[in-house]
Amino acid sequence: MLVALAIFSLAALALLRLGGATATNSARLDDQAMAQIVARNIAVETLTDPEPPAFGAAGGVTIDGGRTWRWSRTVAHSPEARIQQIEIAVAPEAGGPGRASLIVFRRAPM
Repeated sequence: MLVALAIFSLAALALLRLGGATATNSARLDDQAMAQIVARNIAVETLTDPEPPAFGAAGGVTIDGGRTWRWSRTVAHSPEARIQQIEIAVAPEAGGPGRASLIVFRRAPM
């Protein structure tokens, strides 16, 4: 009886540890997914702006999903002279694991 109780308690502890790990991973994935959505929103704003962005770095803060995000955008020449390469990086302003980066391309100003 004691052996069966010991085995059951070990199995219960393993299930509790697994539940905690699952909750932690779920929160981390939620942060990353939200950061990707913010990066895509900034990319859409950049791509739909009538004027192409200036070459160089820019950054700012945006509120999305009820949280504050810090973003940076680096515009550089791509291998094709008529195309801009735009790299967008997003991170939560408060810090944490939710980070995302995205590279998009747009026609360069003539």
